[in-house]
Amino acid sequence: MEQFFLKVSIMLVPALMAITCHEVSHGFVAYLFGDNTAKSLGRLTLNPIKPLDIVGTLMVFIIGFGWAKPVPVNFNNLRHPKRDMIWVAAAGPITNFALATVSALAMRALVAVSAGLAGGSPLAAFVDPITLMLAFSVYINLVLAIFNLIPVPPLDGGRVAIGLLPNGPSMALARVERFGMILVMALVFFTNAFSYVISPALSFGVHLLAGPQSSLVFGVNRLMMR
Repeated sequence: MEQFFLKVSIMLVPALMAITCHEVSHGFVAYLFGDNTAKSLGRLTLNPIKPLDIVGTLMVFIIGFGWAKPVPVNFNNLRHPKRDMIWVAAAGPITNFALATVSALAMRALVAVSAGLAGGSPLAAFVDPITLMLAFSVYINLVLAIFNLIPVPPLDGGRVAIGLLPNGPSMALARVERFGMILVMALVFFTNAFSYVISPALSFGVHLLAGPQSSLVFGVNRLMMR
């Protein structure tokens, strides 16, 4: 039970922020390009209750990855649907990369502060948990960004590809969306896609952003997944 509450205290806030900001960014960019569907439904909010998906949130604690209810976007309302779809779809991963970068910079600063504190000081008791939360934030945001860039709709990478491809291939890829998530899950769980594609990209991203603290990011994730 103690281990469970440790996981919740470190993982919950970073995970909810990563997932919520990812979804809201889709709706916000869609609004900028002419679609007010998300705004009219009250989904352009950072309130994590709005996009909360119970199963997706639980998966964060079970497998270190989760999801939220997608923010509704009507691509037909966009001023230039095929072109604007690229920016609407890319907004989610871009937001996660930005959050991972900010989290990494803050984590590295707090590690430097913590190094100068006495082990049992009250300030250390405050700084250390925040540092662990930031380390997990780096991890979860990079995982969300990289996973969503897989070029299979309805993932963001698939929608970016639909917007970039010529009409023929674009329409063919769009037809994959009906069973796209089944295909993605099959790729992840029944092939070595994670080991050969996602894991190397994740490792590169963590080392790039966290630098000397990369071991802390991976160590926190391993601790949380026990």
